[in-house]
Amino acid sequence: MKTRLLANGLEVSSMGLGCMGMSEFYGQRNDKESLEVLARAVDLGITLFDSADMYGPHHNEELLGSFLRATTAPVKIASKFGINRKPGQYARSIDNTPEYATPVP
Repeated sequence: MKTRLLANGLEVSSMGLGCMGMSEFYGQRNDKESLEVLARAVDLGITLFDSADMYGPHHNEELLGSFLRATTAPVKIASKFGINRKPGQYARSIDNTPEYATPVP
């Protein structure tokens, strides 16, 4: 797998894996199958996964967290945040305040 060096010096695979569909939007989610896809992506050399806290909401990042706890693969996560959406609704609002961006301990 070819890699790319990002402007901040981070090296990632040229291809990434978008994980949105693992949590919603394209039918019922299947965590077991999604974890198998993540493992296969790593086997193929993919080191960049794309997520967002609104996917699920929060399910996608939780799914990726469970995968990362079970692997030593050098995976990087690109996660968008600040887009608020209530479960089952598509109306969105933006919250880019420092309080929202601060991780929960």
